[in-house]
Amino acid sequence: MELFARMDQEEFEQVVYCYDKGSNLKGIIVIHDTTLGPALGGTRMWNYTSESEALEDALRLAKGMTYKNAAAGLNLGGGKAVIIGDPRKDKSEAMFRAFGRYVESLNGRYITAEDVGTSEQDMDYIHMETNHVTGTSSGGFGDPSPITALGIYRGMKAAAKFAFDSDDLSNKTVAVQGVGQVAYELCRYLHEEGANLIVTDINEQAVARAVNNFGAKSVAPDEIYDVDCDIYAPCALGGTINDSTLLRLKAKVIAGSANNQLQEDKHGDILHEKGIVYAPDYVINSGGVINVADELDGYDKNRVLSKVDNIYHVLSSVFEMSKEKNIPTYQAADKIAEQRMQAIRNARQQFLPNDK
Repeated sequence: MELFARMDQEEFEQVVYCYDKGSNLKGIIVIHDTTLGPALGGTRMWNYTSESEALEDALRLAKGMTYKNAAAGLNLGGGKAVIIGDPRKDKSEAMFRAFGRYVESLNGRYITAEDVGTSEQDMDYIHMETNHVTGTSSGGFGDPSPITALGIYRGMKAAAKFAFDSDDLSNKTVAVQGVGQVAYELCRYLHEEGANLIVTDINEQAVARAVNNFGAKSVAPDEIYDVDCDIYAPCALGGTINDSTLLRLKAKVIAGSANNQLQEDKHGDILHEKGIVYAPDYVINSGGVINVADELDGYDKNRVLSKVDNIYHVLSSVFEMSKEKNIPTYQAADKIAEQRMQAIRNARQQFLPNDK
């Protein structure tokens, strides 16, 4: 599909190509929707195989941020940026300062932040050219992993409440795929409540840390789909809910931090048909964007914790709509986000010029 046709069909507002010969900057900023406020979404640096692949990633991610920010109750729209290059060897101060000038040229319509392949230092370089950036070293909130994990934990409890009629996770068996920083902190919360943990990761040291500190049982990466568990927590790669794994998973609940957990929408349909409670990823993992967005108003940890705690209630609404309308939870989450955006559009209609 041609770009303008795609923008029209999926209601993208703006696509900006960013190029600076001197620093070898080749980037794309996509603004999907600013109904609720300026578009917030991180800058990803990746060694894309083509410009079309980079554009597709930016479009997909920007639209996802619209729904994530809306469902999280933030007064922010959705956007994303990608920079083509190897983040291990192609970065420079000049590159990110040049990119910062492109962000500045959008006059606040887009606010950027860290993402895959970019760091706090990169955000500091961008900040030299624009104030429309968050996640800088002056933000003051430190490692966000515990707060992000808290949102996953609260969302998992909401899913358990819907599936088991109780949000008590003590003695529940949780299979955690991937034990990175966020998942490790999630394991801490679960361990403190008395859950039984089964963990896996390609990083053997990460697995050993969870085993030693939380008494977790470890299995090989591919075995995680076959374990007897109450809850499956995908916290690594996306797409782990697919044709193959759906035949193997024994969990009654799926709730984890990974993005794009469903390989295709049809897999969400299958979960619904099977009666497996799926916590839509962009809702349950929104603690990260809540945390970074709060810097825009002057970071207040108590305010952040209150908003992250609300993930429990947002997901409860998703599950109730899913049950009431007999639709998959991923569709219910989309509807809740879309309803919020439409309500704001309607509220503004009376203030728009009358063109008659």
